[in-house]
Amino acid sequence: MRIKSLKWGIYLVLLPSLSFAWWNDDWSSRRQATVDAGVTGADIQETLSEFPLLVRLHTGNFGYFAELAENGKDLRFMLDDKTPLKHSIEKVDALNELGLVWVKLPTVRGGVSTDGFWLYYGNANAAEGSDSKGLYDVNQALVYHFAEGETLPQDATAYASHAADSKATVDAAGWIGAAAKFSGAGGISVPAAPQFALTPEKGYTLSAWVKLDAAQGNAVLAQAKDGASALELAVQGTALVARYQGTGAAAQTPAANLTSAKWQHVALIARKDKLELYVDGVNTGSVPINLAALNPALSFGQGLTGSLDEIQVANLARPADWIKLAFRSQSPDFNVLAYGQDESKGSAGGPNYFLIILQSLTVDGWVVIALCGVMFVISSLVIVTKGLSLKRARQDNDAFLAQYRGMGASSDIATLDQEETEEEQEIADSAFLEALVGNHDHFQSSPIYHVYHAGVAELKKRLSHTADTTHLSTEALNVVRTRLDAAVVREGQKLNKNMVLLTIAISGGPFLGLLGTVLGVMITFAVIAATGDVNINSIAPGISGALLATVAGLAVAIPALFAYNYLLTQIKDVTADMRVFTDEFLATIEERIADRQRG
Repeated sequence: MRIKSLKWGIYLVLLPSLSFAWWNDDWSSRRQATVDAGVTGADIQETLSEFPLLVRLHTGNFGYFAELAENGKDLRFMLDDKTPLKHSIEKVDALNELGLVWVKLPTVRGGVSTDGFWLYYGNANAAEGSDSKGLYDVNQALVYHFAEGETLPQDATAYASHAADSKATVDAAGWIGAAAKFSGAGGISVPAAPQFALTPEKGYTLSAWVKLDAAQGNAVLAQAKDGASALELAVQGTALVARYQGTGAAAQTPAANLTSAKWQHVALIARKDKLELYVDGVNTGSVPINLAALNPALSFGQGLTGSLDEIQVANLARPADWIKLAFRSQSPDFNVLAYGQDESKGSAGGPNYFLIILQSLTVDGWVVIALCGVMFVISSLVIVTKGLSLKRARQDNDAFLAQYRGMGASSDIATLDQEETEEEQEIADSAFLEALVGNHDHFQSSPIYHVYHAGVAELKKRLSHTADTTHLSTEALNVVRTRLDAAVVREGQKLNKNMVLLTIAISGGPFLGLLGTVLGVMITFAVIAATGDVNINSIAPGISGALLATVAGLAVAIPALFAYNYLLTQIKDVTADMRVFTDEFLATIEERIADRQRG
């Protein structure tokens, strides 16, 4: 007994890891989905069997459309590592990153929010796995999803109850994929078939999503008619009713108001002794009936001006919680499905969050990050080149000043001056090239030397125009001062060259990143509005991907900000040294001229 208990204890410990075992090594990735049937999700109490659940995939909850095989044929759904779930792909659009897939759940336990399944993908060689014929139970007599290009609506069940006639057109912008659009000129007709037979013991269910374009004259949304007997969902104005016409007896539920231009879920459930009307998963009224057997033909949208989507007929009275779950799992106002993080085969240490963020980026986010990358490269080049040239400038300044101040009073003031070669003149406009390849034997990278060179050139010019080299007029000294000041300005321009690129990175980077974030958030919420999936697991990847654009902008701006302030301080110091030297040089000239006059 003790050994048996130990055996069960070990099994219970290992059960979680066993349940998360990888189903098939040919599939590279998977993600867990959890069905919330509790009060925060579907809010149902009954346990439902063989329920077809809609899984909406979009950029908010699935960022791996590029990894899917053509038309999503590699998608697989597993209850655990051994139990595959039947599924049917209604639509997978990798370009617009949208997917609509129906998954057959063996059971949905009422009040339980922890049951779930696994979504596998990432196998380019996978065979087609979609199987709409195996998706529905035997009581589901008809399902019309509607698809672009259909002339007549095609039944998704194994019964193949395709429409015999249709006056509706297909609208690509339906509630779940495409929808049937009616103009009031006629509807969809389906001839009688054994699977449509109604028996009082089993009951009957008609349901659909409807959007009214305006108040209706007398529209019949769905009808099961056998001679004078019929079950129907009808709209007068915006008032929806469920009707039963039996042998010599008629009954109608209290009316429920619909809202024009809004998609709403409607359903009729006929039980042996009662007819019930549901709007958006809620029972809005019922009426006693004495249900009789029917072998009906079906019609939909007769006299309707509006749209129908997801038309379903069951030769069984579905539970009220079935209708509620159908509405809530397909509605944007409820969080029935929650998604975990994606996992890759062979990954260790948990999910790669940075990879998840990158895979959640939209095209606009990549564009903004690419622009930020260009700005980062340019600002980095400016920082490196400017830093090197300033370092070399300070070194050459120190070397020049050491020799200049070491000259004796009797030395020629132009002793350190040399004429530039052609090669030196070619690179004179680039402080970076001067720092790298300049001839530093006469201080080519020194701004102070360049000011000195300009002053000496002007001084030689002035003295060459007078026979008395011991005298220099006040006007001539002013011209020399002006030439020195001009040289200081030009050297300052060279020192500040390309610094504006850093200011652009500092101010433009965060704004560019913010633009990417705002666009990413807008797209995320637009996808949520279009798909109806508003749980936190669907929002978080898109928002985190959008925020990456702001991070990129800040990553450009922050280094540029620190570097700009440091380099600007260095430039100010060099500029100040040039101005000090200007005054020192003029004072030396005046002193030497005065000495010559006295001698």
